[in-house]
Amino acid sequence: MATSLNLFAQQDSVKTLANRKGRFVGGITLTRIDLGFSRLIDNGSFSLSPANDFLDYKAFKTSTFSFDVLDYGYRFNSNFKIYLAAGLDWTMIRLKRDITIRRNTPTLEYDPETGIEFSKNRFSSFYAHIPMGFQFRTNENDRGKRFYFVVGPDIGFLLNGKVKQISKENGKQKFRDDYNFEKVRLGGSLRVGYGALGIFTKYYFSDMFDSAPQKGLKNMSFGITLGLN
Repeated sequence: MATSLNLFAQQDSVKTLANRKGRFVGGITLTRIDLGFSRLIDNGSFSLSPANDFLDYKAFKTSTFSFDVLDYGYRFNSNFKIYLAAGLDWTMIRLKRDITIRRNTPTLEYDPETGIEFSKNRFSSFYAHIPMGFQFRTNENDRGKRFYFVVGPDIGFLLNGKVKQISKENGKQKFRDDYNFEKVRLGGSLRVGYGALGIFTKYYFSDMFDSAPQKGLKNMSFGITLGLN
């Protein structure tokens, strides 16, 4: 098994597969660095229901960031590979309202506005995730690059949730709790790219929260990705 430490893990080249036999590939790496936007989907709608309107957010400041640090797979030939990876994933919701999500509650609850204006009111989740990918890629062109198409499932395990607030009255404050985020998150991803640069979209089949009033509230994300080994 080939094991290496390298940025974007683009070492898996046709030049090392001259005999075109299958082999195991992978190791410690830094790849599939995703940066993009997140969107909440409330029972199939991008508009939040009255039960969830306290989660109304600033669309262009609600983001996602993730990367993989372990990647092991089997390359059947120069065009097809299956891999299993591991990494970290953040979803950061920039709330519009000056509310505070409560900690240690049986369902997702919040303290109403008190007159304090937050210049930042961010509500985020932090997961360790294990994505599986089915990668299809073209042969190298005369520039030594390829087109990539990658699809596969993703499972995430909650590490923590966090609220970060900045105000004149209280300065910078951070609060950590699980905030009723779903402990195990199931989803899938699709990536299309050329060379080391691509675009991605992710959709999560699990509800965002283990909280009855938020049943059916899910999320998706999309953006750019660096590293498509």
